[in-house]
Formats: sequence, structure tokens, C-alpha cells
Amino acid sequence: MPKQEIRSAELATPNGHFAQATMAEARGRLVFISGMTARNKDGGVTGVGDVAAQTHQVCQNLKAAVEAAGGTLDDIARVDVYVRNMEDFAAIHEVRRQYFTGVAPASTLVEVSKFVNKDYLIEINAIAVIQDGDS
Repeated sequence: MPKQEIRSAELATPNGHFAQATMAEARGRLVFISGMTARNKDGGVTGVGDVAAQTHQVCQNLKAAVEAAGGTLDDIARVDVYVRNMEDFAAIHEVRRQYFTGVAPASTLVEVSKFVNKDYLIEINAIAVIQDGDS
């Protein structure tokens, strides 16, 4: 069973690109993806000062990690998003819609005061549920 969106009439409709909750069959493999930043393959920071460009890089990094585990972005059931400026909410979700095109993952978004690198504007960690081929 692929990831499914869970909705409750008792909850408000999400105001961004995320599900109230997601459900996935427990068979298969759980993949815990560490916080991904806008650090590119060469070790530099993509999109310094540009949250949309950084969000694209973060999503590309999430994609690379989940694919290395044998999955796809559609297998990501949950993300935790850390941002330097909550005012970037709309721009971040506009980019997320381009990558999470199926059922959106459950999500938490929190504003933080600092990252390990002063140029980072966003960091996302994720949990994926990758179904075995015979499940």
C-alpha cells in the first residue's frame, strides 16, 4: 500500500503543501534522512540569499538520498522543515509542490535563529517508507 493522505473534518484544511497526516503500510523499509540544506554536491551553498533556490537544492538533496535507498520522493511520509524566516512560507511551499507531486508528506515547519552555516535559509529532514517489491 503506498502512502495515503489522512484527512479529518475536525481539522482545518492545511494552509501549505502538506497533509494533516499520512499513513503507510509498516512493511518495507523505513529511511530516516538527515537534515538536508542547500549544500550542493561540490560542498558550496546554492542560492545564497534566495530561499526558493535553496529549497530547490534541499529537495534535490532529499531526492538523491531517498533514491540512494531505493525509493522516490513519493515515499517520503514526513518532513520537518526549519527556516530562518517564517515569511518565506509561501515561496517554500511553491517549490515543495514541484517535488512532492503525489500525496504531500505530513510536515512541521519551524523558524530558527541559526543554522550551522550563516548562509543556510532552510533545512529539511525526512522519513520515507519504501515498500519492498513483493509487498
